Amino acid sequence: MNYLVNQGYAMYWGTARWTPSEIMDAYSKCRAFNCCTPVVEQTEYHMFCRDKAELYMPELYHKIGVGTMVWSALTTDKGLSHEELSGLFAKSRFNRKYSTFSWWEEEPVGTDKPENKESSTLRSYKDKLQALSDLANALNCSIRQLSLAWSLKNENVNCLLLGATSVEQFKENIHALQIVPQLSPAVIVDIERILANKPQRPPMISTLAMRNQQNAKPDADDDAETSKEEDVEANVASPEKEADLKGCSVQ
Repeated sequence: MNYLVNQGYAMYWGTARWTPSEIMDAYSKCRAFNCCTPVVEQTEYHMFCRDKAELYMPELYHKIGVGTMVWSALTTDKGLSHEELSGLFAKSRFNRKYSTFSWWEEEPVGTDKPENKESSTLRSYKDKLQALSDLANALNCSIRQLSLAWSLKNENVNCLLLGATSVEQFKENIHALQIVPQLSPAVIVDIERILANKPQRPPMISTLAMRNQQNAKPDADDDAETSKEEDVEANVASPEKEADLKGCSVQ
């Protein structure tokens, strides 16, 4: 990649679906050998897939300047049939390629469950989609435009990859740029309330607290051993007790 950039065959290079540690390792090696470093990571990001783009990529963005090129912004059809989607979405490419996305790769495309039975998770997704559809109607846009505008609202998103099967769909997607200014803090709060999946970092534990926990365990073990030793000593008979017992037996 360094050769291609130096020859003018490419302007830059980046990674796709790499972990932050892999990107950092590649960046460090490029710096060590004075080569062109990666400048962008292509990752999945949408309303139901947020952890990597919102928790881990911002660190790379601020530390080494690696930007984010997100894809699958229109993926909001997890677990829904084509008939159920038709009421919310127009015909588009992602409806036919939902089985290729990372959050569905471990699940089979076909299910053996009866059509009249739905899991609580599926119902919750349907409720969220319906609530998002109602919110999009209040903003005079489609749910797809709302999804694109929500992704663009993230300041760490440098590029949004789209796919369109028709000119009309392309125009509809581009119209999402006009929806971004309408996403006020109040609207973002409503979206977060509907999604209820904002990623949170696990609580940090200081080294001092970890040491206190480790030191507390041996103390508890020592107390347990001390109590056991006291019980053993209490059960051992002394010479005076043995003499008393012998006297009682003689009488």
